[in-house]
Amino acid sequence: MEKNTFYITTPIYYPSDKLHIGHAYCTVATDAIARYKRLQGCDVLFLTGTDEHGQKIEDKAKAAGVTPKEFVDRIVAGEKGVLDLWKLMNISNDRFIRTTDDYHVKAIQRIFRKMHDKGDIYKGKYVGKYCKPCESFWTETQLVDGKCPDCGGEVQDAEEEAYFFRLSKYADRVQHLLEDTDFLEPRSRVHEMINNFIKPGLEDLCVSRTSFTWGIPVDFDPGHVVYVWVDALFNYVTALGYENDKYDDYEKYWPGVNIVGKEIVRFHSIIWPAMLMSMEMPLPKKVYGHGWLLLDGGKMSKSKGNVVDPYQLADRYGVDALRFFLLRTFPFGSDGTFSNELLISTINTDLANDLGNLVSRTTAMIVKYFGGTLPAEREAGTEDAALIEVGSALRKKYAEQMDKFQLQNGIAEVFRLLSRANKYIDETAPWVLSRDETKRARLASIMYNLLEACRISAVLLTPIMPETCEKILDRIGAPAAARTWESVAAWGAMPACAAVSAGEALFPRIDAKKELEALEALNAPSAPAVEPVLPDVSIDEFAKCDMRVCKVLKCEAVKKSEKLLCFTLDDGSGTPRQILSGIHKFYEPETLVGKTVVAILNLPARKMMGKESNGMLLSAVREENGEEKLHLLMLDDSVPAGYRLC
Repeated sequence: MEKNTFYITTPIYYPSDKLHIGHAYCTVATDAIARYKRLQGCDVLFLTGTDEHGQKIEDKAKAAGVTPKEFVDRIVAGEKGVLDLWKLMNISNDRFIRTTDDYHVKAIQRIFRKMHDKGDIYKGKYVGKYCKPCESFWTETQLVDGKCPDCGGEVQDAEEEAYFFRLSKYADRVQHLLEDTDFLEPRSRVHEMINNFIKPGLEDLCVSRTSFTWGIPVDFDPGHVVYVWVDALFNYVTALGYENDKYDDYEKYWPGVNIVGKEIVRFHSIIWPAMLMSMEMPLPKKVYGHGWLLLDGGKMSKSKGNVVDPYQLADRYGVDALRFFLLRTFPFGSDGTFSNELLISTINTDLANDLGNLVSRTTAMIVKYFGGTLPAEREAGTEDAALIEVGSALRKKYAEQMDKFQLQNGIAEVFRLLSRANKYIDETAPWVLSRDETKRARLASIMYNLLEACRISAVLLTPIMPETCEKILDRIGAPAAARTWESVAAWGAMPACAAVSAGEALFPRIDAKKELEALEALNAPSAPAVEPVLPDVSIDEFAKCDMRVCKVLKCEAVKKSEKLLCFTLDDGSGTPRQILSGIHKFYEPETLVGKTVVAILNLPARKMMGKESNGMLLSAVREENGEEKLHLLMLDDSVPAGYRLC
């Protein structure tokens, strides 16, 4: 019998820095859905990957003194890179795509040309606002308080020749798709897309750039590179072999399900279907936009530095405990606030108390009362019905939630059975029955029912905690036939004379107070080594340095130099002063115009890259973790140019 196919994807992550727990959340959730569908017997293909082009990567690579490809290779394939993180989190992806892969590059060039030849991509000129961190163009009206509506960061004026995609042509069809189908979920995202983007009027989309080179070249127009959203969005089909000969299963698996964070729902629910309409390709079965993990009230962000390290948490609590916490605690589709207190509480309450304690008590009692193997004799009791009823109905209720991607609700259904089983122990008091030899058959029935509750729970929690659930099934002696989706449809798949083995606690209870103190100490910022103070100088020697307040009138990068910036300064004398400074690694020139800085003016002039430098800007410099950190000394803008420091 041919299996049903199921194709699911994460977004492809932008490797401008190391990934954090927020990225792990999305990927673990997608992995759990993929494992769930495999458990059901589907032929699953699960894709994840990295989106490696763009201006921000080019700038970061330049600052690091490496090529863009070397930079992304470090983040993706280096130590504790993306691939290492997915291995750590036990992600079961079948494929991993990088947008720098040759087959993807060639496919994107063909796709771009097809839309161009159809008339859906045309050349024009872009004039507007640009957010570099988001790689997004915005109109003045789309800005929020003059800043990027997605990240809240500063935007820059942008003007350049570019190709545009006729997004406006598909506005009506996209609106119908969103309003009249379940293409986009949760439903709250639909109203946001309609009201914020479609009703105000969809403008045609910039799909090429000429101001940087790190991207896929437009093969019929040198100087243009394909802009990020064409390059990135079509990865979901190029990874299946669309317009390339790397793979050959596009027809088999597409369309699929795209799991994305809510910050990129706009691109996936408006731009992505419009481009597929242009290409006359099937649309995704669903785009699901999950919420953010928040920390201290704000979204985790590499640029803000408010991120949580999944390596540290996995090392202290185990990968399965971390996976469970992410999927049990936060409703998939809504924002959730991460805290160490919540993590520890979830491990203690759900994993140590409810699940771990049930498995430990059950197996320990069977070893103690029956030598590890249940006898065949049975005696039913009135307490059995309630437990069996919950267990028998569980698979259907669990599937209803998992099919809607309500992972936290699917887990909650399993924990209703675990809670009922723990209550069943108190109701039946097996330690009392063990003292009466005539109650041996009744005791065996109770132990069997507890094993069944453990078995059904472990099978259904396998997508969430694959390694732990395998340990549980091994410990309770569940044969292969009792570990399947079919086996949990009804009560009673465990062998009558099951043999179990006792073992260490699956999830040892954590002393919350001590652990929180340990985490606080572990994450406390360590003060870098302070350089020794230089030898004394006299006041007279110090007074010889003429340090003045200056205003930056103009700042430009020096051609053919990776380090130098050329400053034109107002030093209060009425004549502009030129100073060169090797700080381009730390600052972009346009961000310094108008700033108030401090310079030593009475240094001998010196030539640098053919330009004369008349002074030196003051900066604060320190080496941290083998890397130089620099902050240009800036004063309040109310201080006039020409004031002397003393």
